[in-house]
Amino acid sequence: MRGFKLIAALMATAAALPAAAQDVAITNAKLVIGDGSEPVDGGTVIIRGGRVVAAGAGVAVPGGVRTVDAGGRWVSPGIVAGFTRMGVVEVDGVRDTDDSSAAGSVFNAGLDLAPAVNPRSTPIAVNRAEGITRAVVAPAPHGSIFAGQGAVIDLGADMDAVMTPRAFQFMEWGETGAERAGGSRAAAMAMLQNAFHEAQAYRRDPQSYDDRGKDALLTRADAAALVPVIEGRMPLLVHAERASDILTLIELKRAFPALRLVLVGASEAWTVAREIAAANIPVIASALADLPASFEQLAATQSNIGRLKAAGVTVGIGSINDDEARQARLVKQYAGNLVALTKVPGASGLSWGQAFATISSLPAEAIGMGDQIGSLRAGRRGDVVIWDGDPLEVGTAATAVFVDGVEQPLGNRQTRLRDRYLDPKEGTLPKAYQY
Repeated sequence: MRGFKLIAALMATAAALPAAAQDVAITNAKLVIGDGSEPVDGGTVIIRGGRVVAAGAGVAVPGGVRTVDAGGRWVSPGIVAGFTRMGVVEVDGVRDTDDSSAAGSVFNAGLDLAPAVNPRSTPIAVNRAEGITRAVVAPAPHGSIFAGQGAVIDLGADMDAVMTPRAFQFMEWGETGAERAGGSRAAAMAMLQNAFHEAQAYRRDPQSYDDRGKDALLTRADAAALVPVIEGRMPLLVHAERASDILTLIELKRAFPALRLVLVGASEAWTVAREIAAANIPVIASALADLPASFEQLAATQSNIGRLKAAGVTVGIGSINDDEARQARLVKQYAGNLVALTKVPGASGLSWGQAFATISSLPAEAIGMGDQIGSLRAGRRGDVVIWDGDPLEVGTAATAVFVDGVEQPLGNRQTRLRDRYLDPKEGTLPKAYQY
């Protein structure tokens, strides 16, 4: 009996660990590199040890490598979801399944979201089946403008989901930041200045830092977490929609030149695109914001990303305040809309290659991980998707997904429910359906 228990434990452990990466060559592909270039026919991508070693037309396939003939179908890097809360929220209305914020905690910037990520969260499998292979996962603030340290995860079917913990700090600005700080943008600025002052004090002498516990405006853990931010070692993602708020943040970067600011949302960013480009601040924008949902989005337009790109801004797509815990898969449709905008008089869109980059390499570059994920350039993680059509078309589906060179299952709760009720047999339905 004891032996059976040991075998069961070993099997459970094996299931929790990532599968071994495969050496694979995908040939005869309509190949998308993901760097903004246009697709090429007859392309090949080769993965060894979980990494891309070569991709393009005329690439020779080495011996002894598993070969997959794409049959002329589209092959692309896995999609990088630029802003989500995937894996930390299951059901919004059930507080026990929502780890995105900590309403009762004295900590804010010091919160580390990584331990809260649940690799078995239902949306992870659903989005993996839609070609999403990496996601930027951010916490939500409560009681401060600072929400905490977010993570970058992979969507592989194992229990090792967190690729990079403490990948960035997330901060709310604008209307939400004002509310979290006490009711005004002036309060938010005072909170920010105090936090940076406290972080500088902690950096100078951690041992003598006065932590006043729950009465402190910034705890020791929060001050320590902000040190890599003010030193420029950790990106600071900031949600800001209004143009004047964006200009305020640009001034903040002038005061703290080491800051690696990344704007999130940024509905009115196109109106100050030149200033953003001059400050070299990347943007993770909401692509479908074309109507003002609040007073800070009065200049919202779907041409926002196209105009930012034309001004020289590094801009990818995110989904803040857009069912971001579950529907990261919609970024494909949003990128497709940017291509369609090129055919609308007066609108500003993107070419197909540029649009795909907004959901692959550009979100990765925005958070400083472009050398790891988001494209099929040599050395990147072996995240590859084979599609049955144009991946930016709504009706297209992924037929194969590789994460770190490991082919992934495409089944999920939705597909199982579909299969269960598609052709129900006698006795397979709940009793309520049998009358």
